[in-house]
Amino acid sequence: MDATLAPPGPAATTAPPERSPGYWRTVGQRFLRDKVAVGAALTVLLLLLLAAFGSAIAPADPYGSSMLSRLKPIGSEGYPLGTDELGRDMLSRLLVGARLSLFMGITPVLCAFALGAVIGITAGYAGGWVNTVTMRTVDVFYAFPSVLLAIALSGALGAGITNSLISLTIVFIPPIARVAESVTTQIRNRDFVDAARASGASAFTIVRVHVLGNVLGPIFVYATSLIAVSMILASGLSFLGLGVKPPEPEWGLMLNTLRTAIYTQPWVAALPGAMIFVTSIAFNLLADGLRSAMEIKQ
Repeated sequence: MDATLAPPGPAATTAPPERSPGYWRTVGQRFLRDKVAVGAALTVLLLLLLAAFGSAIAPADPYGSSMLSRLKPIGSEGYPLGTDELGRDMLSRLLVGARLSLFMGITPVLCAFALGAVIGITAGYAGGWVNTVTMRTVDVFYAFPSVLLAIALSGALGAGITNSLISLTIVFIPPIARVAESVTTQIRNRDFVDAARASGASAFTIVRVHVLGNVLGPIFVYATSLIAVSMILASGLSFLGLGVKPPEPEWGLMLNTLRTAIYTQPWVAALPGAMIFVTSIAFNLLADGLRSAMEIKQ
């Protein structure tokens, strides 16, 4: 049985399953033995470092254009990764663009994690009509494909970074809320929760002490897997002109502006897409590694 959902032992009927240092040490050891997951974690760390220090190590001005240097191929003198349709250095734009691209991918998931967890845990613990009304409302949004919902919301709110973040947050709240509700529903009927309830503990205390420690792990792992989807959706919105606006160096927007160069400089035009692909794969593999490491059988 999953350690996060494991019932207490015979001698611990009044306390939740322990999250002792031994448990987390075991999770860490299992994670470190997964070479693919470790490689994904190192890739994510490298991307975060690029996002933090990309503007400092960029060899040129990412906004400086020169029509005499437009669409230089990869390996050109002074332009290791070539130039875009306006003669801007691609290496600099990719480095600086990591910050905005990761921001657009991670921020909506973090916001949705906070809101979706609250909604799902409340509905799962309360049960009854509260659960029914809440989850049926969530299902209305969950019924729409994420891509169509993101485009519809962004189109209604208007283009821009803020509106894109709001749209993507709304898109990710329903799936996170559904996972949170499902896990909480399983936990609330466990013996240690019944014992705490019988002892007179308030609902808030039970959720804070006995429920959160068992449900936040699975919810967080699931939310991590959504970062890759968020990056792809954010890039798609920018590609369609509903997200980041020019001349900001965002990978999805760079794909949009370089689409006309696909026949003249295909390798240069493919660079932003390659960055999106690598980042998405890294976050997916990291989420899979975390999920496998936390599945400790008792």
